Amino acid sequence: MKFKLYEAEPHTLIIYTDGGARGNPGPAAVGAVIQDASGKMLKEYSHYLGERTNNEAEYEAVILALKKAKQLFGKGKTKEMAVHFRVDSELIARQLMGRYKVEEERLAQLFMKVWNLKMDFGSVDFESIPREKNRAADRLVNRELDRQETKLF
Repeated sequence: MKFKLYEAEPHTLIIYTDGGARGNPGPAAVGAVIQDASGKMLKEYSHYLGERTNNEAEYEAVILALKKAKQLFGKGKTKEMAVHFRVDSELIARQLMGRYKVEEERLAQLFMKVWNLKMDFGSVDFESIPREKNRAADRLVNRELDRQETKLF
């Protein structure tokens, strides 16, 4: 007789995201690094956004990461997942954890996108980390911005 093994805890993802704009607003990009609970890198993503503020780019990075995680694992599996975001924007982390109000209209729209995407996961939380602990996501943002700059010249 074979026994099916079940994990006691839901599958856990650690996601590092960063968004940045050169100028505020200015050309902006996002980066996301998805890891398993042990810290093994599963996927990394980056995307050029066009003209955005830094805060808009930070939100867009979280949105990209949630969409990519859902694509990567499928809606059925994500319902059982715990997702721990690590972001270097204290404002964004506190807004997404409900500690700060979102007063700017453009950010409120992005907040709602994140809120709706979170519904596809078992749990989602956010932690503000120092910029130096977010180097991988930051590198992706800068790589994307550098690529866009070289396209212009």
